[in-house]
Amino acid sequence: MDTVWAIFREAIVLILIGDPDLWEIIALSLRVTLTAVTLACLIGLPLGALVGAFRFPGRTVAVVLLNTLMGLPPVTVGLLVYLMLSRTGPLGPLGLLYTPTAMVVAQTILVTPIIAALTRQVVEDLYAEYAEQFASLGVGAWARLTALLWDARVSLMTVALAGFGRAVAEVGAVIIVGGNINHVTRVMTTSIALETSKGNLELALALGLVLLALAVVVNAVVMGSRASAVRAAYV
Repeated sequence: MDTVWAIFREAIVLILIGDPDLWEIIALSLRVTLTAVTLACLIGLPLGALVGAFRFPGRTVAVVLLNTLMGLPPVTVGLLVYLMLSRTGPLGPLGLLYTPTAMVVAQTILVTPIIAALTRQVVEDLYAEYAEQFASLGVGAWARLTALLWDARVSLMTVALAGFGRAVAEVGAVIIVGGNINHVTRVMTTSIALETSKGNLELALALGLVLLALAVVVNAVVMGSRASAVRAAYV
């Protein structure tokens, strides 16, 4: 028990003193994750909104596909991206393998279906409430889509934060395409796995505590956004 508490104290100290290696890993993790989530939102939000707000041939197939892709195995995505970026792959000449860019690509592929599928559900539910009003007012397709996205903005923020939570905790895909190279592609999750195997439990625990803190912050933002929306609805 004393050993456990000693490790915990050392982990806290690493965080508080601003250990350079620790914060370098955290900064890279946040940069990669935020970039991937931004790209995923740029793709997933419009895609999910289109599927949710409009009826077209093959829509059922699109919904099933989006829901299925939410469960993409990370290691499979990592392998496919690896094959695409390897020297013998079609994108090999770009030299992106074992770089943060490769990790961004893998995370974007993983997160986009989640954001698109959740957005589709949010927009579809909202559209069911507004359909008659849109029809009676003769609202065009673009104006309809814009109105739905604006009214669903709080829920869509939650969707984006869910995507962030999924991306920041990813390990399988990023370790395959990033290689877990020190000072280059070593992020929090891959560092935790590596440092634990090396017996460097203080650094591993410090990174784990930071991940936990990020989860708390994300959930606090989600709850705060929902509370603000509820208060605004009653004003």
